[in-house]
Order: sequence, then structure tokens, then C-alpha cells
Amino acid sequence: MIRVDFFELLSFYLSLFIFVFFLLGFKNKTFSRHLEIDPRFIWHCSVCTHIYIDTRSHKISVCPRCGCYNTHDN
Repeated sequence: MIRVDFFELLSFYLSLFIFVFFLLGFKNKTFSRHLEIDPRFIWHCSVCTHIYIDTRSHKISVCPRCGCYNTHDN
């Protein structure tokens, strides 16, 4: 007869449950959702070349790094 401690058995079942949970999660791609950003909100500073996101402004935005005013090149 094989003797197994209660905590060893409990840790085995918990690790098996976690492994199956992550395996099913990656198979269904629930963990790999892509972040999509509208190109209107991506700004490129003409002075310091910093790329940043500003969803509040439509025509003119202030660079958070250098404080320069930027416009979209439409």
C-alpha cells in the first residue's frame, strides 16, 4: 500500500486544477486579448519625438514629456 500524506494529496490536486485551468484558458485564448487603440488618439511630438496617447484632444495636444503643442498631420 502506498502511503500519501494529506497535504501532499491536497497540493497535487490543487496543482492539477491550476494546470488544467491555465491550459483551458490558453486554448480558448481568453488571456490573450489584444488592445486596440484608435489611430486618432496616438500623437507624435515634433520636438522630442515622444509617442503618447491623448484621448481628450482632437486638434491640438500637449506633449507630456516636453510640453510642446502638437497637431495631427491630416
